[in-house]
Amino acid sequence: MSDKKIAVVAFGGNAIIKEDEEGYQEEQLSNAEEACDLMANFIERGYDLLVVHGNGPQVGNILIQMEEASLKVPPSTLDVCVALTQGSMGYLLENGLVNGLRRRGIERDVVVICSQVIVDRNDPLMEEPTKPIGPFFTYYRARQLIDGHNWKMIEDSGRGWRKVVPSPRPVKVLAEDTIKRMLAAGAVVIAGGGGGIPVYEDERGNLVGVEAVIDKDYTAGILASAVGADLFVNLTGVDIVYLDYNTPNPKPLPELKVSEARRYLDNGQFPAGSMGPKIDASCEFIESGGREVLITSAELLTEALEKRTGTRIVPD
Repeated sequence: MSDKKIAVVAFGGNAIIKEDEEGYQEEQLSNAEEACDLMANFIERGYDLLVVHGNGPQVGNILIQMEEASLKVPPSTLDVCVALTQGSMGYLLENGLVNGLRRRGIERDVVVICSQVIVDRNDPLMEEPTKPIGPFFTYYRARQLIDGHNWKMIEDSGRGWRKVVPSPRPVKVLAEDTIKRMLAAGAVVIAGGGGGIPVYEDERGNLVGVEAVIDKDYTAGILASAVGADLFVNLTGVDIVYLDYNTPNPKPLPELKVSEARRYLDNGQFPAGSMGPKIDASCEFIESGGREVLITSAELLTEALEKRTGTRIVPD
């Protein structure tokens, strides 16, 4: 059994398809290798590693492909689309991690788990489809999808109509015990991709897929608690968390006690569409017994691990 510390690292799908890129496979593979070079830092620092990735651009591309091919190939539901991204992105990250570790003279198994995540079918958020996904449609096509497939759709900022789905809170990641055993055996584990495939348990205990998306920050927090992580790292677009962000006088926060983070969150300092879920998931991890959360950018991860930047959330 491994006695190493455990790090859980979460990052968005835009680390693999960057904002100014077309999403070619070569670009994604290069970006995955770049991201995995950062992940290898944790192995070299003596951590066992669990990686959780987002999939926003990737699942959006799959939905566009399905719409374009809809007259020839039946489209899949959103839960299947999430599973597809877990496989394709998992392959890119596995490849990048194996290559990056070998360049450092480290031989380590890298395992990708197609992760189902249980949600509560009675979660009030299931009745509030607010998360836009996939392509923009004309009003004519949107009416077809609303009337013919019972889609929920909204007009999005003058750019067209988009499908909206619920974003319920995750309750449990399946195969948590297996993930713990793999980490203990020294494998690098990639799990919970895209927040996980959303499923609920019906009256007979069967798993049923859901047309929904799960915020990967909450899933990463659940996994960090489940495996007893020593460090939960959330990579985002800023090097450090700020109070009064996007104002003339933002205040950097190098360290936050969990009670302070909760107070700022309740006061609206961290919006739901950006930093809010990261702070909330971080607090839940600390409140469940976690020791330390680090929020920073991928570009400054090395400096953040050396405590030269980044925000740390710690117990009171």
